[in-house]
Amino acid sequence: MGVDAVKAAALVFCAAVLQVSVLASLHVLGGALDLLLVALVAIALLRGSIVGAAAGFLGGLLLDTATLETLGLTSLVLTVAGYWIGRYGETTGRDRVHAPYLSVGVATVLYAVGASGLHFMLGDAVPARLVLVDSLAPSVLLNLLLTAPVYALCRRVLRPPARAERTREVELLG
Repeated sequence: MGVDAVKAAALVFCAAVLQVSVLASLHVLGGALDLLLVALVAIALLRGSIVGAAAGFLGGLLLDTATLETLGLTSLVLTVAGYWIGRYGETTGRDRVHAPYLSVGVATVLYAVGASGLHFMLGDAVPARLVLVDSLAPSVLLNLLLTAPVYALCRRVLRPPARAERTREVELLG
């Protein structure tokens, strides 16, 4: 587990640096690419809820520190996102083709809603119409376009465990 944690941390660090340095100023059709969120989804799907939550916390902390935003706000939202996406990956088939796309779409929407809600609770001035109406659909589309290459890279770096080490999927009864 130690080597996987280092690889996941390196992926999150690279995604956070690219997010802050290159993608922060890039807006297409009114939406923004969120490489860190897409990388977090891929890591959480491939490695589960605990690694997903830890990667979300690390990525959020790096993002908050680099952009000098409210410390912990992005960490909280990405930690919750990483945990629940990891749970989705643990309880359903990780190798299903639709899992990364569905997870990225849902995570993008819930990240925007969660971050806006936390900003509102803190009393920050955030234009909800801009975040939730004008830029949400283009952001979801851009993140979905980014899903395939990022998931493939993360899957290559975080190779699936061998058959003997692979955990059994949870079977839901009922």
